[in-house]
Amino acid sequence: MNVGDRVRLLTGREEGIITRLLDNDLVEVAIDNDFTIPVMRREVVVVAAEEQKAFGQTANAIAAERNAAAAGTRQSAPGTSAKPAPATAKAGTKAPAPEPVRVQKGLYLALVHQSPELLATHLVNNTDSDLLFTYGEDRDGQYRGLSSDKLGPKATSRPLAHWHLKDFEQWPAVVIQLLPHRVNGDTAFELLTKRQQFKAATFYNSRQQAPILQKEAYLFQLDEKPAAPVALAPEKLAEQLKQQLTGNTPPKPAAVAPVPEPAKAIVPPPHEFDLHLEALSPEALKAEPPMSNTAMLKLQIDAFEDALSRALATNMHEIVFIHGSGNGTLRKEIHKLLSRNKDIKFFEDARKEKFGYGATLVRLK
Repeated sequence: MNVGDRVRLLTGREEGIITRLLDNDLVEVAIDNDFTIPVMRREVVVVAAEEQKAFGQTANAIAAERNAAAAGTRQSAPGTSAKPAPATAKAGTKAPAPEPVRVQKGLYLALVHQSPELLATHLVNNTDSDLLFTYGEDRDGQYRGLSSDKLGPKATSRPLAHWHLKDFEQWPAVVIQLLPHRVNGDTAFELLTKRQQFKAATFYNSRQQAPILQKEAYLFQLDEKPAAPVALAPEKLAEQLKQQLTGNTPPKPAAVAPVPEPAKAIVPPPHEFDLHLEALSPEALKAEPPMSNTAMLKLQIDAFEDALSRALATNMHEIVFIHGSGNGTLRKEIHKLLSRNKDIKFFEDARKEKFGYGATLVRLK
């Protein structure tokens, strides 16, 4: 059994979709695509794709067909005659096929509605190369690998996960590793790793027609920065191999890759961040010749953007920027930048009894 398989309960007539593999003996099943229940694996059976062909349409499809037929054959009132629907095309001609959606080539994560509340997650390979991939989820720094597979060109994966919109705030971050590959190709590529975190401010604006799937989906491109080709220097490698085989040079031991330095932890800024020049760079006030007003403003704006990005990265709830009153130029520039940032909940003048009009309180999402 895999995530996305349609199953039937052996203890009843209900059918559903497997949304998660809870452990070796337990799976989570979405019944009628709306509510989920944990079920023992031995109590469900996978519905084969051929079953529908062999036994006909599902009850829902039959009911929908009957309703459509009833609407189409409804009798007219006495004394009147039904008018035929206006022709949309000449006899003997076919209606033009809709144009395919033109989306730029690339690799996409697509979340497609299975029902108004349930979404299925697919990986879409809208390129001309094969794709090797792994899929996992990151919950509070705990990674869990869930799937790995190969996708052909212009193909889409089976559902990799199912999520409910009502649980949006608890969705994990998706971690996907991507390795493009082409048989008999002349280029090797580096592994591309993408961590996708979902935020309400951008999630609901991402809905559009997904390539390959040809369905409405919440679409996120994973290769905004394409995988870099690996420099193999084949001529140099071939020459070294030839020298080793002829005995002209002794074989050299394989080079040991240096241990990468650990990533530096992001330090959160203080809750009250002072943007006055004497607090940011006291030596700048003593510079000869003196700094221009433009250079001072740039220094303060750079410090503001750095502090704001660190506050967002470390999940701070709020921060106060002390900019002073003065002529209001710095305050206007800061408010302009805050109004364009989608990760800001709101901002307002900080406590006037403490700062007057010389500070701004920023609440973060």
